[in-house]
Amino acid sequence: MIELRTPAEIEQMRPAGRFVAETLATLKDETKVGTNLLDIDRRAHDMIRAAGAESCYIDYHPSFGAMPFGKVICTSINDAVLHGLPFDYNLRDGDLVTLDFAASVDGWVADSAVSFVVGTPRDEDLRIIETTERALDAAIAAAVPGNRIGDISAAIAAVAHGDGYAINTDFGGHGVGRTMHGDPHVPNDGRAGRGYPLKAGLVLALEPWLLQTTDKLFTDPDGWTLRSTDGSRGAHSEHTIAITADGPIILTDRSGL
Repeated sequence: MIELRTPAEIEQMRPAGRFVAETLATLKDETKVGTNLLDIDRRAHDMIRAAGAESCYIDYHPSFGAMPFGKVICTSINDAVLHGLPFDYNLRDGDLVTLDFAASVDGWVADSAVSFVVGTPRDEDLRIIETTERALDAAIAAAVPGNRIGDISAAIAAVAHGDGYAINTDFGGHGVGRTMHGDPHVPNDGRAGRGYPLKAGLVLALEPWLLQTTDKLFTDPDGWTLRSTDGSRGAHSEHTIAITADGPIILTDRSGL
């Protein structure tokens, strides 16, 4: 069921968005060559406890997960692009890292992701990260009353295809509110003018993600981590936004942090 939020409820969602944004900004700043993925998870867990927030991941067990996730943040490295289950791994020079984090504050959820390189970057890694970020900007710009879900999907696809990337539509954006995943689904490719009409009060997590040379995934033996079938690397950018009559509000904005 698609739910619309009142202006007062959108205001109540701001603390969750701010907490998720601040957590990701802190973790990105602290993540270096040599950082262990389990330490990132522990740090995120400490921040959740300190804020009186709740994890959206630790007990999460959808049909595509082999078991409850058991951690509080997704850490996807290199050829992993989504749902990366933290494990005992020390980051190496040049690793492409995606941190995807969702939490609940006072009963409201926010969800966001960021990709970056630790140490010496490859040009192709910086390029795919920048493409996902521009695709996210285009998606947010299209998230206005009077447009449709397809307009958001088409905006993402125009940027991705324009840069030569293929798009997988198995996983994409989604509604956010009292729970992490709700209706509507927002594919990262679609036709403008199609789909559910966008209305003020709709809150969405928009999340372009791409792989360098494929759009095919497989599930790692850990039962969660999604990797490219050809070993190429991936990037993922995500924000939780609220659609309003005055334009979209980026609830997980990190630009001032």
